[in-house]
Amino acid sequence: MVQFSNEQMAEFNRLVSHYPEGKQKSALLPVLHLAQNSFGGWLSSETLDYVAELLQIQPIEVYEVATFYSMYNLKPVGKYMFEVCQTGPCMINGSDDIIAYIGEKLNIKPGETTADGLFTLKTVECLGACGYAPMMQMGKTYREHLTKEKVDAIIDECRKTAALNN
Repeated sequence: MVQFSNEQMAEFNRLVSHYPEGKQKSALLPVLHLAQNSFGGWLSSETLDYVAELLQIQPIEVYEVATFYSMYNLKPVGKYMFEVCQTGPCMINGSDDIIAYIGEKLNIKPGETTADGLFTLKTVECLGACGYAPMMQMGKTYREHLTKEKVDAIIDECRKTAALNN
């Protein structure tokens, strides 16, 4: 059974306190972030139901939001998630080739995670950095003007960092 720790529950209460009584549904987006960060980087159906219960809303209201936004993961993801923009400006500048290259290099397709659990490849809609196309988001950072050489360097950097942390 998923359940927030006392510290996480305090954060949940803080998030909900920003909204008027009876409007706790307004806290759904930040509460989903809290849940995703608290329960392994993804949102299981059990977690989504738990969020609905806490916010006193219908589960479908949570599922609608969680399935709409690409920032919520509905299955386990790798330690490093490559979210490659696939909208117009990035596509014109070669994001399709970058997505295909990452897929070949890591032997995964968009939406999949490598067997070692290190990398997930995800395609997303506009990340708002059109002038830096093609680009991707990795956690809280953007990687811009991507080339095959830059992708190779990013993958090597991630592997080295992961090795150091083990």
